[in-house]
Amino acid sequence: MRWSAGLLATLMLALGAGGASAADKPIVGLITKTNTNPFFVKMREGAEAAAKTNDMELRSFAGKIDGDNEGQVAAIESLIAAGAKGILITPNDSRAIVPAVEKARAAGILVIALDTPLDPPNAADATFATDNFLAGQFIGQWAARTLGPKATSAKIAMLDLNANQISVDVLRDQGFLKGFGIELGDPKRIGDEKDPRIVGHDSTTGNEEGGRTAMENLLQKDPSISVVYTINEPAAAGAYEALRAAGRDKDVLLVSIDGGCPGVHNVKDGVIGATSMQFPLLMASKGVEAVKAFASGGGKPQPSPGLDFVNTGVELVTDKPVQDLPSIDSAAALKKCWG
Repeated sequence: MRWSAGLLATLMLALGAGGASAADKPIVGLITKTNTNPFFVKMREGAEAAAKTNDMELRSFAGKIDGDNEGQVAAIESLIAAGAKGILITPNDSRAIVPAVEKARAAGILVIALDTPLDPPNAADATFATDNFLAGQFIGQWAARTLGPKATSAKIAMLDLNANQISVDVLRDQGFLKGFGIELGDPKRIGDEKDPRIVGHDSTTGNEEGGRTAMENLLQKDPSISVVYTINEPAAAGAYEALRAAGRDKDVLLVSIDGGCPGVHNVKDGVIGATSMQFPLLMASKGVEAVKAFASGGGKPQPSPGLDFVNTGVELVTDKPVQDLPSIDSAAALKKCWG
């Protein structure tokens, strides 16, 4: 169902649309998956600060929940109508959003994917992101090396995002499995691997309630789970609550990805064994700067050497380091975290 123009206008004001008109300042749009996840809150903060510094008008939108593609399509259409110079988007559905993105690019708008690449990646003009496969690989390697010989008999629960199989979900999932030493099937798909150590995959929608429910489901399938991968730290927090309710919180290895301050505190408190930290504020601020340069007659941003995206970095965070795997501890991470 399409959003009405009135609802879109209300949403723009609620999420911090600038007060100046398009005639005064070039417009840059930010479209995030939701407006509640601390990751996207920090992303919006970075975009707001960069827009102010670069004398641009920021218009912010968000999907209702992870997976809301229709809301993001409506946001793109609104920005096209407003004459935006650039759109920064974390897509809820990397494939389904492409026709709307193509329409924006045909109108001369620079489109940059943040955090989550489009499918195909070149459907956007550029992508500013964490190396999500590497982020998953780091926590997979850490989990396998922490377990040592017990890794060969591990029982692994995979708590993913949703059924859409968007690129960030697939990359993190497959990166973890690769890092743990599990042979992949199709690296572009979740759930086709044959390793008997994998108990199953379940969807969390990237939030605490979803993480708790998914963990409960997989514990019912196999109460002997010993390793839990989670798509992000809110899902990890929910998984931990389910493990604690089942009396399994002390003997299950829980890993995640994000690097938000609540997640880093959970590393410090022993809830999460290791997490991969990414930098959403940097993604958004660099994205706004790229739109400003483009609007001023400059070229499109170029990918980092050897990659098809602009790499904004990732660091492993753990208070239990393992040999030959660089990491920072929670004390250092608390100085870099977000949210």
